[in-house]
Amino acid sequence: MFIKRFVKYQAVVFFCFACLLNTSNADDTKIPNPSSGLYKIGIGDILKITTWKEPDLTLDSARVRSDGKITFPLLDDIQAEGMTTVGLKKVLEKKLADYVEAPNVTVTLINPVSRKFYILGEILKTGEYPLIKKLTVMQAFALAGGFTEWASKNKIILYRRHDKKEETIIVRYDDIIKGDFTKDIQLKADDTIIVP
Repeated sequence: MFIKRFVKYQAVVFFCFACLLNTSNADDTKIPNPSSGLYKIGIGDILKITTWKEPDLTLDSARVRSDGKITFPLLDDIQAEGMTTVGLKKVLEKKLADYVEAPNVTVTLINPVSRKFYILGEILKTGEYPLIKKLTVMQAFALAGGFTEWASKNKIILYRRHDKKEETIIVRYDDIIKGDFTKDIQLKADDTIIVP
C-alpha cells in the first residue's frame, strides 16, 4: 500500500516538474502574448488609444463591440476585431492624417477578455476562465479546483472550433498522469472542456 502511494506521489511530482519546464519554453507563435504585437484583437477586448499631443483624440478605455468595431472621435466606427494593435495604430494614423498633421497613435491592449475557455461537468468550479497565457488541459483542471468524486477522468471531451470547423478530442487523464505529456493539450481561445 505504501509503495503504491509513493509511486503515485512520484508521478505527480514528475508531472508538476514537467509542466514547469513546458511553460518556461515559450513559443509565442502558438498563443501570442498580448504585448507581442501578434495578438489579434477580439470582441470584448479593452483598448487604450493615445494620440500624442491630442487629448481630444485619446481614449482611456475603448471596448471592442460585438460587431468588432470601436467608436473613435472624428472617425466614427473603426474595425478593430482581427487586427493587431500595430495594425490598428496604422489605420488610425492614416485616417487621422486628414485632421491632424503627422499623427502619432499608440494602441495598448488593457484587458484581453476575448480569449477565454470554458470547463463544464464534474469539476469543482465550472465556468468561464480567461486564457491570458499558455495553458494546458491539466492546468485548466487545477484552475477549476480539480474533479468531483464522480468524474469520469478518461472520458473527458475537449470541444474546439477553428476555421469554421468543429473538432472533438478525447482527453485521458490517466495517460497524462502516467507520463504521456503529449496528451496534455494546449488550450486555444473558445475551447470547451467537458468532464462527464
